[in-house]
Amino acid sequence: MKVELEIISREDIRPSSPTPSHLRLFKLSLFDHLIPSPYAPIILFYTSPNSDPTYSLSEVPKRLELLKQSLSETLTHFYPLGGKIKDDLSIECNDEGANFVQAQVKCCLGEFLVQPQVTLLHKFLPIDLASEGSNSGTYVTNIQVNIFECGGIAIGMCVSHRILDGAALGTFLKGWSERARGLNCTQLTQPNFIASSLFPGNSPWLRDLSLWMWGSLFKQGKWVTRRFVFRNSDIATLKTQILATANSTRLEIVSAMLWKSLVAVSKARFGAQRPSLVTHLVNLRRRMDEALCPQHAMGNLLWLAAAENVSDRDTGLEELVGKLRDSISKVNGQFIEELRGDKGRSIMEENLGAIGEMGSKSGVDYFGFSSWCNFGFYEADFGWGKPTWVSCVGANGSVFMNLIILVDTRLGDGIEAWVTLDEQDMTLLEADTQLLTCATLDPTPYPVTTVA
Repeated sequence: MKVELEIISREDIRPSSPTPSHLRLFKLSLFDHLIPSPYAPIILFYTSPNSDPTYSLSEVPKRLELLKQSLSETLTHFYPLGGKIKDDLSIECNDEGANFVQAQVKCCLGEFLVQPQVTLLHKFLPIDLASEGSNSGTYVTNIQVNIFECGGIAIGMCVSHRILDGAALGTFLKGWSERARGLNCTQLTQPNFIASSLFPGNSPWLRDLSLWMWGSLFKQGKWVTRRFVFRNSDIATLKTQILATANSTRLEIVSAMLWKSLVAVSKARFGAQRPSLVTHLVNLRRRMDEALCPQHAMGNLLWLAAAENVSDRDTGLEELVGKLRDSISKVNGQFIEELRGDKGRSIMEENLGAIGEMGSKSGVDYFGFSSWCNFGFYEADFGWGKPTWVSCVGANGSVFMNLIILVDTRLGDGIEAWVTLDEQDMTLLEADTQLLTCATLDPTPYPVTTVA
């Protein structure tokens, strides 16, 4: 499918009230340097609630104005998001606002959603993710509102990864959508910028270490992205195979199943089972005392759990679930206190150094997992309904890594895994009959008969 898109306007949406002078320089936390990606891209697709496209299009100007006005109000409270990147350690909260782009898409949203092409999703984003160079002086927040011919809307967002992770992005979307719906001020979500107090980032040493580590995991290739959807009923069936770890979560089971399939792909390609390393980004908020880390804490509060399989024999699902569960469980309250203590730097250097050292070895397969589940993205209702589909974007460029992003399905009845692999590996994964008994490859995100 060909998607033509025309940029209609660009403007800065400034905070509704000026940022106080004592908040003008926002210091980043230590963990804001952990993820090297400049942005956290996400797209929320909203089909029109009315089947009459004429009516839906007549509502578009009101919706655009509502998005702008509520965004302006939201930026006052999420004040670093209305500024610009100053350097590697700080954001200048200068109230220059968010980069807000309006675009017209020359097709109906329903046509696109029938079988969305992942390679076209970047068109709905306000900036080029492949651009290189310094981020100094760039917008923290970039938003593109895409209007389809039927009146459907796609909101593409690229907010700097320097200031938020997936959980913090969910908090921002919650606060913005609440203000668009006109909730009482006592009901509005308020952010908490406590990360730099918990983990001060006074020097860029973690940035340098993480750049080396991630750099050892990236490789040259022809990268492709596919979606595999695991329904809860199929996840429950998989769970019956791992009775020894009966308390395993859906995320652990889906991650382990994909790990198992990816190991099989590697074996089919290279003729023998190779050692493999898996990392999973862990949200620290859920493992800290709320008195220390209040609800809606912004920033990057993440750490990497790492699990490896060096066996040369076939490894069952139960064993892989156990390895994952063990590694993730080690990122607990006590571990976080150690990270904050005198030995924190040496622990981080040891952990990330071990990941980079093993991941860079010849003959070792690396697979990185990140979860967007339970972040509330599908609750982002700006006044015309909840999203029909929430998407990431596909691989962009010739240098990338084996990456799996796990996202809730719209109805919460499963997990959508966005898998990015080298083209040769993906061809083998798509033919994995064992995987396809518990996952559906590239399904339509919404029933065709109900798409506007």
